[in-house]
Amino acid sequence: MRQLGILIVLLLALRAGAQMPMPSRSAADIQHQLRRLQVLGSVLYVAAHPDDENTRLIAYYAKGKGYRTAYLSLTRGDGGQNLIGNEQGIPLGVLRTQELLAARRIDGGEQFFTRAYDFGYSKTHEETLSLWNKQEVLADIVWVIRSFRPDVIITRFPGPEKGGGGHGHHTSSFILTKEAFALAGRPDAFPEQLQHVSPWQPKRLFWNNYQTFREDPAYQPAPGTLSVDMGGYDPLLGKNYGEIAAEARSMHRCQAFGTARNRGSIKEYLEHEAGEPASTDAFDGVVTTWDRIGEAALGKLLAKAYAAFDPEHPEASVPLLLKAWKLMEGKTGYWYEVKRRELQDALLACAGIWLEADASQPAAAQGDSVTLTVSFIKRNPVSAVLQSVSYQPADRHLDIGQALETNTRPGSVKLKISTAGLEPSRHYWLERPIQGGSMFAVADQQQIGRAESAPALRAEFALLLEGVPLTVELPVIHKYVDRSVGEIYQPFVVTPPFSAAFEVQSFFFPDTQARDIQLQIRHLSAHSGFSLELDAPAGWGLDRDRIEVAPGKPGAVQTLTLRVQPPAQPGDGMLRVYYAYKGRRQALSISEVRYDHIPAQQLMLPAALRMVRCPVQTAGKRVAYLMGSGDEVPAAIAQLGYQVDVLEPARMASTPLDGYDAVVAGIRAYNTIPEIQALQERVLEYVSRGGVFIAQYNTNYDMRSSQIGPYRFSISRDRVSDETAPVTLLAPEHPALSFPNAIREADFKGWVQEIGLYFPASWDDAYTPLLACSDPGEPARQGALLVARHGEGYFVYTALSFFRQLPAGVPGAGRLFANLLSLSHAPASAPAR
Repeated sequence: MRQLGILIVLLLALRAGAQMPMPSRSAADIQHQLRRLQVLGSVLYVAAHPDDENTRLIAYYAKGKGYRTAYLSLTRGDGGQNLIGNEQGIPLGVLRTQELLAARRIDGGEQFFTRAYDFGYSKTHEETLSLWNKQEVLADIVWVIRSFRPDVIITRFPGPEKGGGGHGHHTSSFILTKEAFALAGRPDAFPEQLQHVSPWQPKRLFWNNYQTFREDPAYQPAPGTLSVDMGGYDPLLGKNYGEIAAEARSMHRCQAFGTARNRGSIKEYLEHEAGEPASTDAFDGVVTTWDRIGEAALGKLLAKAYAAFDPEHPEASVPLLLKAWKLMEGKTGYWYEVKRRELQDALLACAGIWLEADASQPAAAQGDSVTLTVSFIKRNPVSAVLQSVSYQPADRHLDIGQALETNTRPGSVKLKISTAGLEPSRHYWLERPIQGGSMFAVADQQQIGRAESAPALRAEFALLLEGVPLTVELPVIHKYVDRSVGEIYQPFVVTPPFSAAFEVQSFFFPDTQARDIQLQIRHLSAHSGFSLELDAPAGWGLDRDRIEVAPGKPGAVQTLTLRVQPPAQPGDGMLRVYYAYKGRRQALSISEVRYDHIPAQQLMLPAALRMVRCPVQTAGKRVAYLMGSGDEVPAAIAQLGYQVDVLEPARMASTPLDGYDAVVAGIRAYNTIPEIQALQERVLEYVSRGGVFIAQYNTNYDMRSSQIGPYRFSISRDRVSDETAPVTLLAPEHPALSFPNAIREADFKGWVQEIGLYFPASWDDAYTPLLACSDPGEPARQGALLVARHGEGYFVYTALSFFRQLPAGVPGAGRLFANLLSLSHAPASAPAR
């Protein structure tokens, strides 16, 4: 029983939206909760990435059928693209995690993850499973199955025998889930987990065939396939499941997945893959009433509460619900604990009780103090007493002993506490370096699977409701009012005393000249000064290896200039910042991921800078950059020695371009800039007079221009996802490959994540393809880099992933991009250097 109790604490901590405040519930919401209380069944949906989930099925099972429903995403989507900002890699994974949680708050599901890192597009499951630690990902899926205990598992993607999922991660998600289905009930599989959970065997495994989604009129369901109509209308919700699903899916904004609401009948198909076959329903043979655990009387009592619910007087349901609460008292087991939490939520909603623990500031540094305000109100006529509140893990207790009057102004009590002893609020999966570039390292078994870290502080309210004790746990949040938006909530976080951040993640040194690097110190706590130690790689010179930071007040910012002398020979290494705190500890860089559809996230990563000594020759001095969907390429261009002016579309329309050696369009500019068609004519005139225009990759949908460039070419979905794939130079004497840097095949070594994406598939003869490359087993693709003369200048279209390579400090990418920027200066016969 102790083992199961630990499991339940874990399960309740894993609920989607664990850091959100107490929700307000309408009478329809409460009635929906009461209906759900009568259902004991669970569904786990499994796929590879954020946005892979079928929100229709999740909404149908969670809200329509009342099953405990969750989505297990194998990755956090770190390797995807970003339509709304410049987050890539780790920050993008944090953003997409929160988008998933926002979706779950709409469709009613919960959210889990494995430790797999999204390393980017993969064309085969063999490649995916060779890069992920297969046993660890498999163990994580088994862990989630044993923790969540689903009766039914549904996968988004099929196995290789049915054509796979079109992406190595997709197909791998099926392969691993099917293996985990067979292992989760065996005590000899991953026995180290059994100190926390028990073996669990789901009833059956389905593949959610997506032919309906693809609207294939020729689709014929396989024998034994179940069809489920998603078009049902729920009057309590005022929507059908297609409408709810669209609202949830539209939370995936960084992936451009805004979706129209679907109304009316639409079917989903479930093909049997493992376990006991089902003939009429996914839950055939599964008891989903309270009879499941021998509690028929409890089930009848909750059914009575549902039938008798009065939406104008929800407090009338409190006596029946408290009887049910007492019947559960002292009983342990999975369903008792899950339903006890749901029942408590219903009791609070019926009583009209609202509780909140609000921090006076969004963050507090370690060792500082923060004022916490407990606010409370009871809006319906029941007896309620707030006895006390305690804060964990700060271990502070406050006796209140106040009977709550009905619908008076909210009461509040303030308490000042110290954050001494609390650790910085880091995302738990980012506390250690990524293993092998493909797996997050998580030491604590009980954290694996969680969508997010536990709150920095949580408040535990001790209540008496009609004399019955309840303990309500809520995260401490910070709220404020934005006059243009209204009340906004965000998680309260604990920070280090300061943050240390370099301006960029990597820095090019194109020659042996010493350069200045900026290190910004942001004071997050008042202090009397401290020392920072700098660790540089061998062969790199620093003007100092220790920095004495002057005393500062909270909010103060100091920018320190470090003089760095690169070595004569090419190479790279990490410059790291340390400080003395509980022994030598690496300083943290703090950045914010903030969008209006997610709670603000404070991302705390080790303060480090990758320094790259890479001989790069350049010609020209000035570059104009037109941002697309967001990237960090301009900073890398500046490191090569150029003056970079980032131009907004309106400014670009009126700025003389002839003074620039090159104009660069950022990634997906032709997908995201409404004015791009109007700018095109002006840009091409600039090119015809001798300028250079470089357009980086765009997708082949949502184009804002009928044609990119002076001559026709078509964009496909072709890509080369293997970053180690060999690249052939088709025209090595072309100025783009020979001036001022002689580009060789070796310049494509060390690329990250991919070579390129959305390659042109066909083009006018005016374009010269310069490169050929392919993934293993595929034909050579020549559309990664196209160059055409237009008048006196050059138009360049590149599907190479410079937006990943340049910020990562990839030497060959820097040399090649410098050549593209230098095209207007190339002699007729370009000398190679």
